[in-house]
Amino acid sequence: WTVAATAALALGTGVAFGLFPALHATRPDLAAALRAGAGQVPGGARAAARFRSGLVAAQIALSMALLGGAALFARSLANVLREPLGFRAERVVAFRLSPERGGYDGTRSAALFARVREALAAVPGVTAVSTAENGVLGGSEATMNVSVEGFRPAPDANTDAYLDRVGAGFFRTLGTPVLAGREFTDADRVGAPPVVVVNEAFARRFGLGRGAVGRHMAPGAGDAVRLDREIVGVVRDARYGRVKGPVPPAFFAPVAQDTTAGTVAFYARTALDPEALREAVPPLVRRVDPALPIEQLTTLPAQARASTFGDRFLSVLAGAFAALATALAAVGLYGVLAYTVAQRTRELGVRVALGASAAAVRRLVLGQVGRLLLAGGAAGVLGALALGRAAGALLYGLSGTDPAALAGAALLLGAVGLAAGWVPASRASRVDPTRALRYE
Repeated sequence: WTVAATAALALGTGVAFGLFPALHATRPDLAAALRAGAGQVPGGARAAARFRSGLVAAQIALSMALLGGAALFARSLANVLREPLGFRAERVVAFRLSPERGGYDGTRSAALFARVREALAAVPGVTAVSTAENGVLGGSEATMNVSVEGFRPAPDANTDAYLDRVGAGFFRTLGTPVLAGREFTDADRVGAPPVVVVNEAFARRFGLGRGAVGRHMAPGAGDAVRLDREIVGVVRDARYGRVKGPVPPAFFAPVAQDTTAGTVAFYARTALDPEALREAVPPLVRRVDPALPIEQLTTLPAQARASTFGDRFLSVLAGAFAALATALAAVGLYGVLAYTVAQRTRELGVRVALGASAAAVRRLVLGQVGRLLLAGGAAGVLGALALGRAAGALLYGLSGTDPAALAGAALLLGAVGLAAGWVPASRASRVDPTRALRYE
């Protein structure tokens, strides 16, 4: 149905826009035609020329608006890709296991996770292995209110923090620097004192400063909350939930102290080819449990690219529409100028015969290009500003009126317009006066 509707629309457009000149040709003005043959320009021809120029100016305006939008989305995507992740994604393979879907309880799941982790660590070239419940760059950001030792929140204070339960060596596996204290080890398991690791944003929000290690906190709010979790480490801010936006305050708990974990994501860093490790994961997991499915098997760089799919899609889509509109504007501009030059062949021949240089003739034709570009471009800038304001919520790190994006779009459109007009202008500058004066 989509193809049929598109074909019908294209056919209808061709018929509708071809019908007007066809009908116009069936009602010729004989007197005007005779005057045109005598070298005079009829009023109807001038009106038709203005109409053609108006259509080309409208095409240029649409092209400018779409080019401006495409430039905004391209700059927004560049800003997203420049955001530092806070960890080293290269050479890390990721996948998820959900044994709870196969009937595993918490105890059996923990044992299975341990076996898979040991098997991964034994693969040649693997330098570190760890796990996480939420996972990295999956778009999930579980937040909750927290209470922190020594922090007295104001009535309207934001006490939310992101939580993830991670395995031993998680920060070392991902390459996130530990700024103070330590990260989790195999000793942080069920029965051991509950501990957490926080990031820099957490320390800033709750006023911990450099003395975060040794303080206590707990999920929940209110004086009745028991602060029973010791902060044992502070790590650098990193974008675990999503690439865009500020890094939220985050605290991490040992997944080994959670007896209800039924699904975790594994992360394995290798010193060798990560694709080879990715291919080795399925047989490795089948040896542990042949019936256990593997979910989201990928590399961390691929996961980072997938997390920016929406921004990439908008940028490509806007660029495609802008390229199509610009190509149509260039074709329309070339067609109008070529037709104009053909109509003015006798006039151009007279100019050359009277001493006009080739450069002067080119300037004459390119002057018409400039007027069309200025008229259409000015209207297109207004359209681009309106489009930028409407799409402001989709842009990252810039406003919908970004001058650099609009200036780049205008320069590109000007270059395309001048290139489209150069061929007719060059042809006009090479008019032979003798042949032009005999031109009908």
